[in-house]
Amino acid sequence: MTTATARPANSLWRQYLVLTKPRVTQLAVFCAVIGMFLATPTLPSLQTVIAGTVGIWLLAAAAFAVNCLIEQQIDAKMLRTSRRATATGSISAQQVIALSGVVGGTGMFVLYQWVNPLTMWLTFATFVGYAIIYTMILKPRTPQNIVIGGLSGAMPPALGWAAVANNVPAEAWLLVLIIFIWTPPHFWALALYRNKDYEKSGLPMLPVTHGQGFTRLHILLYSIALLGTTLLPFAVRMSGWLYLACAIVLGLRFVQISWQLYQSYSDDKARQLFKFSILYLALLFASLLADHWLIALGLTR
Repeated sequence: MTTATARPANSLWRQYLVLTKPRVTQLAVFCAVIGMFLATPTLPSLQTVIAGTVGIWLLAAAAFAVNCLIEQQIDAKMLRTSRRATATGSISAQQVIALSGVVGGTGMFVLYQWVNPLTMWLTFATFVGYAIIYTMILKPRTPQNIVIGGLSGAMPPALGWAAVANNVPAEAWLLVLIIFIWTPPHFWALALYRNKDYEKSGLPMLPVTHGQGFTRLHILLYSIALLGTTLLPFAVRMSGWLYLACAIVLGLRFVQISWQLYQSYSDDKARQLFKFSILYLALLFASLLADHWLIALGLTR
């Protein structure tokens, strides 16, 4: 194969990969894996972990590809997304549908065959919730889109829990609640410093419809609510002191940045909050898992 032939092929595969939003998918799958390990006091089956991770990853990737297809005209108006293959037209709608069908169908088969039907159907419902209900119905119609539609994005811990335990108890839904409350301040921080992009897109994002000050206030209020929500695993004895300490320190830092953003706006502060929110969620769930294992080993309570 010549270099000239290889480059277009590599470029096409890269364009397909970008449509699956790999960075966003990684965080979602990470939270799902945490749910898998929290679902049992012992180590979960390696086959279940691998198959569950692969299946959830594939269905999430398929949902993001459909999202890009539905929003191709909107993406073309926004600087951040204008280079996506769906926005430029370098990949056709038929190709995206085929990609999503193959990837999503494979994910469903993996989950059904090597995990359990409950996880498959919950993950498929999450796919529908994000790709159809959120993207097609909520996002273009209401500034509360990210709040109402945030449930689909908050589901990964429940999916991971279901993969191992074949049920979704209250503890799993508590993890879903944490991500549900985390999502609005995380996304609104992005929407603030990308406000001009969203104005061009015509989407009714909160900074566009209600202004910067209103959005900053709601980010602060949700950040305070998030701090309180993250204390619930300790309150219901799902976790111990290590997690509690981490939740308080991380939560106070989240509130501090939100307060600074509320007091005096700048794009840099909004960008700082957005980036920290990603690190925050990863560290919070990692501390929950570490605490879980310390309790299982009898090293703490």
